[in-house]
Amino acid sequence: MWWQLAVWASLAQGVVGLSAYDYNTPGAQQVRFWLNDGDGDGDVSVTQMPFLTGTGFATLPVTDCFADDDSEASRYDIAILGAPHDTTTTGRPGARFGPPAIRLGSNQKTYGLSVYTGRDALKDWATVVDCGDAKMTWLDNRHALKTLEHAHRKISGRPAKSGERSSVPRIITLGGDHTTTLAALRATEKHWGPVSVVHFDSHIDTWDPKQLGGGVSDYAALNHGTFLHFAHEENLILNSSIHAGIRAQVSDESDMRHDKECGFHSITARDIDFIGIRGVIDRIRESVKGTRVYISVDIDVLDPAFAPATGTPEVGGWSSRELGTILAGLEGLEIIGGDVVEVAPPYDNNAATTALAAAEIAFGLLELMVSTPVKV
Repeated sequence: MWWQLAVWASLAQGVVGLSAYDYNTPGAQQVRFWLNDGDGDGDVSVTQMPFLTGTGFATLPVTDCFADDDSEASRYDIAILGAPHDTTTTGRPGARFGPPAIRLGSNQKTYGLSVYTGRDALKDWATVVDCGDAKMTWLDNRHALKTLEHAHRKISGRPAKSGERSSVPRIITLGGDHTTTLAALRATEKHWGPVSVVHFDSHIDTWDPKQLGGGVSDYAALNHGTFLHFAHEENLILNSSIHAGIRAQVSDESDMRHDKECGFHSITARDIDFIGIRGVIDRIRESVKGTRVYISVDIDVLDPAFAPATGTPEVGGWSSRELGTILAGLEGLEIIGGDVVEVAPPYDNNAATTALAAAEIAFGLLELMVSTPVKV
């Protein structure tokens, strides 16, 4: 039992270290929420954004990406951003603790060449930083997502470090429930326009709010099962988008019709047994050919044997090796952003299997971004 307590104490310390609040001092004044625009409709100003400390992804130092500093020394090419949010999930909560768990799982990704690529992604042409976590309130979902959107805009709002290869910093988000992807897509659209989404998940996440959440209230309509519906409605994504790993049930046939209306093709989890990994890679590449791409990975695309710590696990998923190979097969695509989401550490095992898998996936996204620079 003592080692379990030690693991959770370490995780809690990571959460506190990247938090906007002082939990250690009873009665301490809270740092104001970062999004501070009065009625929520106008421009925002960054006010009292605390400098974050602690160990970042792959033991990178956590960098203050929110300061109004546009000097050459403050620039970067790829940024890691945590999105500690889980109040729009329809399943088990806990993904708010995902970012620090993924960072802990990434500790081994600190040195050396990949045996697959012969490249050290952290010491290649790109300057990679960890910006810590966006200061997302757990009391108001819309406010939290707006804060995350502005975090994305702030981080990507300065010139990239390696101007000859990259013009806009690209972001890898650590989640957090899947609704956080909508904030990322809203921000990336400002730089890149609508993009193709390669959506690794066991669920379609294009549900019409009338089917999921909207029957409760307009506020509940936006959730981790409907965010791609909203992305389509807001013209953030292209009709060349594709799901991969789908296996969860839908309400009825109208869900799949609506999914196609949202611009998605589908690869089911069992398709890999018939067309193989190469077939999956080829279908994805054919779908998104000639477009800019955002890759979103819900950890529940993996079978619970490889990733038990998630809010809505579904049996019959892919292995972590299969997913890693599929991601590697996407090298050469113009990837302008990505995320790993739905990691809920309270349900992980003693070996932190899910956090390790998520860290590997995030590093795989980093490898893809380093392999193919993209300019606006």
